Amino acid sequence: MRRSTDWSIRSSRHGVRRFRVPACVAGEGREHYRCSIVREDIHTAGVPVLCVSCEARHRGICGALSAGQLVDLAKSTKRHKAEAGKELVGDSRSVERFSNVLSGVVKLTKTLSDGRQQIVGLQFAPDFLGRPFQSESTLSAEAATDVELCSFPRHALERMIKEQPDLEHRLLEQKLRELDQARDWMVALGRKTASEKIASFLLMIARNIDPAAGPERRGA
Repeated sequence: MRRSTDWSIRSSRHGVRRFRVPACVAGEGREHYRCSIVREDIHTAGVPVLCVSCEARHRGICGALSAGQLVDLAKSTKRHKAEAGKELVGDSRSVERFSNVLSGVVKLTKTLSDGRQQIVGLQFAPDFLGRPFQSESTLSAEAATDVELCSFPRHALERMIKEQPDLEHRLLEQKLRELDQARDWMVALGRKTASEKIASFLLMIARNIDPAAGPERRGA
């Protein structure tokens, strides 16, 4: 991989220390390289640059990881975008990587043998996309809008879950919120009128895209 000679100066968000990062990186693996660059100011010492302002680090599962663990995970992390309608995870397919949703909306569906589908959930930033300790997926995940994902190897995250109780706790919290949302979804689909379904759907979207909404409010 070849690095560009065009360098830029970026200041710390906290005004603590200035540091240099390459303005661009030519060749394959650009995002992989940039994920490995490390911040060296007081408040974010040792944290990969792309993780500093990432919502998944502040409100998602990566917030449970230490700077060293973030660096270790970043070595095999890939950021990528997908257009609306693209399949991200296939039902009953082998799963090799998990992802954090960085932007956009992901649709989770179950498909019957005759091809009929049922939406069973939606995921927003900074939700974790995947089911640890299971080698095959049990549902399909599709980009409902244009999305950006940060993906990492399944085995790497599963190893960290065993080593870091706080990470396991964050995953449990998210899955419990998803369970609450699934119950609300069942009620909306099974008992509410068409106008009530639309209202519930819009309310769910509003709660998930509002940066001020905490985990408790999002799961309400």
